Amino acid sequence: MIHSMTAFASSTGTQGANSWAWEVRGVNARGLDLRLRIPEGLEGVEAKVRKALSDALSRGNVTLNLRLTRQEGTQSLSVNAPQLDAVLSALDAVQERAFEMGVTLAQPNAADVLAQRGVLTQDTSDVDDTALIAAISSEIAPLITAFVDMRASEGAALYNVITAQLNEIADLIAQADAAATARRPQVKAKLTADMGRILEDIAEVDEGRIAQELALLAVKSDVTEEIDRLKAHVAAAKGLLSDPKPAGRKLDFLAQEFNREANTLCAKAGAPNLTAIGLDLKAVIDQMREQIQNVE
Repeated sequence: MIHSMTAFASSTGTQGANSWAWEVRGVNARGLDLRLRIPEGLEGVEAKVRKALSDALSRGNVTLNLRLTRQEGTQSLSVNAPQLDAVLSALDAVQERAFEMGVTLAQPNAADVLAQRGVLTQDTSDVDDTALIAAISSEIAPLITAFVDMRASEGAALYNVITAQLNEIADLIAQADAAATARRPQVKAKLTADMGRILEDIAEVDEGRIAQELALLAVKSDVTEEIDRLKAHVAAAKGLLSDPKPAGRKLDFLAQEFNREANTLCAKAGAPNLTAIGLDLKAVIDQMREQIQNVE
């Protein structure tokens, strides 16, 4: 069964005070284009996501975002003993020199000492992200499964639409076949009449050459080959729709062949009713090709 390239999936999770949200979107593309946005510091997560998506998908423009709200690291204050000793020694030296110079200084308090550069330091404890990365990584497979399931669901809807369009195309081909069969006596009569008018002005007639020209004109107006090809294309398209392998590119190519045969049919029609059928055929083929653009 075919899959669509258009899909969406999301999930959320928590681990301790950390929380995150996954979001993955897909639209149609000629190949597989992965655009991943993973926060820094989550070692190995991006590689796992990229491999999982590459294994699960063959075509599509896929954008995946991971938003992480990280727990703030615990912080504490500590006194830098060597720096404190240096500051106190400096203050003592200043006091001694001021005394020698006859200058009286106010005694510094503890707050004044702690305010000196480097005396009080702030430590941030290292956070071990191993458990966080494991928790986030465990959600990759379920997320991608949900994404692929939606592509399959959308593909089932596409299957129904395209199958209905193929059935309509098959019905129009049958109408064209009937119209082409019905017009054969008129075509033959017209060719004979046209050739008769031409021969009236020719003194000597080469019967072999006349037969060749009549055969050539008959071939140019015969649409049997185009109708047969269109019937074969319908059968091939239905087979591709049921193929478990990705068939989007083959279906797209086949749609082009549908359109080429319909154009030739219209060009050879030579009758209003057959031309009208050919135009209806082209319209349905164009609609079908729009749907096929979303098939993986």
